[in-house]
This record gives sequence, structure tokens and C-alpha cells, in this order.
Amino acid sequence: MAIHNIIEAVNLALKEEMKRDDRVIVLGEDVGVNGGVFRATIGLLEEFGDNRVIDTPLSENGIVAGALGMAVNGLRPVAEIQFMGFVYYILNHIICHAARLRNRTRGRLTAPLVIRAPYGAGIRAPEHHSESTEALFTQIPGIKVVVPSTPKDTKGLLTSAIRDPDTVIFLEPKRIYRAIKEDIPEEEYTIPLGKAKMVKEGKDITVICWGAMVRVVETVSEEAEKENIDIEIIDLRTLSPLDKDTIITSVEKTGRALVVHEAPKTCGLGAEIVALINEKALLSLNAPVLRVTGQDITVPLAKGEDYYIPSVDRILQGLKKIINF
Repeated sequence: MAIHNIIEAVNLALKEEMKRDDRVIVLGEDVGVNGGVFRATIGLLEEFGDNRVIDTPLSENGIVAGALGMAVNGLRPVAEIQFMGFVYYILNHIICHAARLRNRTRGRLTAPLVIRAPYGAGIRAPEHHSESTEALFTQIPGIKVVVPSTPKDTKGLLTSAIRDPDTVIFLEPKRIYRAIKEDIPEEEYTIPLGKAKMVKEGKDITVICWGAMVRVVETVSEEAEKENIDIEIIDLRTLSPLDKDTIITSVEKTGRALVVHEAPKTCGLGAEIVALINEKALLSLNAPVLRVTGQDITVPLAKGEDYYIPSVDRILQGLKKIINF
């Protein structure tokens, strides 16, 4: 065991998989010589060479088009997009090709491709460096969407993503890239995609969250305990496919639910989760399901970020509204 943060966990997973499988290729802007914009790929060029760690031109469209071609022809590329705000150039490749290839060829071809992208606000960056538009990708059949919240989960989930036979969008909450450190097994391990994690068991209310919001909700739980509110925390980890069973089982036990996410409220993934609970566990509810989310605006500049991101106080207010219903 060794202590690592999320960035280091990404690096470890990439390094281990590149050693294990020479089909794994890393490509993107500055991933080689500079080690990536956040240094997630540092040292890989020196160890594996420029045939497997490829510095690309500044073209997200070209990065993913090239990676898709590699995947179809038997490689397992991991493409880095520097910020989530730059993913819109690649939507055609994902929606029209990567996501449909298995169905289009009746299973003869697949696209084992991972697209990594830092996402979310909290580092005082411009708006197109701070977006949380993960719900866009959960609307696309044929791909998986994964968001880790801890270093240990990051390594295990990224390893599983690289080994997956289909395209995986791997979104990394950059706000906590270096904020959390924990022991990570040095040996190889995987964490199944599509399986949520029970972060904390509780009896009064279920809080469903992912990414950087998990850490905030854990702080909320500590504050709520002072008022005798016992929270059950679910970290989704995989947003698509959604672990519906874990959500419903928890809500049937607690009778209350709150969804917390950084993305805007309107048409966010929280709305889908609320609909799921209403469809599957309505008669178990003691209060309406609520959401505490980012605002329905463009991510503001530095001085406004703290008003945009769900805070401990805002989440506590939502909890109390449900508990006191």
C-alpha cells in the first residue's frame, strides 16, 4: 500500500495497464513531453516511448477520431481532453460512431476507447474549463460514463474502463485532484463499472451524489449528525449505466432522498434519478425527493464560483426541508 492522490492514481492505472497490455496507447495534447496539463501522464513517455505516448496537435476532433480508428483496429487508446469544455468538438465521433459501432456491425466490431477529461468547477478557471455537462453523455446509448471521487476508486475504475470492450467517458473531478490522499493497493485491481458505492450507511435520508460532491456531502453528514440526522450516502461512481438497485434499496429503507450534483439543475442527471425513485419507490417515500445542484447559468468567474457550487449550507437546508416535511 502507498498513499496517493487522484492525479497519481490516474498515472498508476495508466502505467500498470500499459505494462500489462502493449495495445494500450495514450494520446492527447501535451500528454508526452509535458506529462499532461495536470501532470496525470508524467513519466509515461520516458517509460513507453513516443509510439505509445503520443503528443497530438491541438485538435480534440483529431484526437478522438484517431483514437477511434485505433480502437476499431485492435488497440486500446486512452485519449485525454484537457478540459470538459472542449469535448463538444468530439460529439459526432462519440454519438455517430463509437457508441453505435457494436450495434451497427451486429457485434463484429467494438470501440474499446477511453476518453479522459477533467471536469467541474472549483479551481477558479474560466467557464469553459469548469463545466459539468456529464448528463449529455448519459443520454447516449452504447457508452459508459464514469466519475471517481477517491484515489482508490480512480485507479480501480480507470483500469476497468481501459479493459472494457466499449467506449468509456472517464470524467475526473479536478477540484479534488490533489485534495484527497489515501492508501492504494500497489497490486493490480479493478472496480466494476455500473456499481455504486455505499459511502456511509444511515437511516433517515439517502443522499445520492458523485465526483467532488461526495466529499462535500460527507462534511454535511458530520454537521447533520449534530442535529441527530443520520444520512446514508451513495456515490454513484458510474453515471451510465446507473446502479438503480442500490438507489432504490436505500430509498426504500430511509423513506427520503436528496440528489446533489454540481451540474445545472434543469435536465441534469438528478432529474432522471428523481423520476427513477418516483417510478420504483414512490410508496416508500415520506417526503418529496429534492435536488441541490449548480445554478442554471454559465459557470461564473472566480468570485462567483462559491455561489454556483452546492455548499454545505445549501445541502443542509435541502436536507432539513425533506426531514421536516
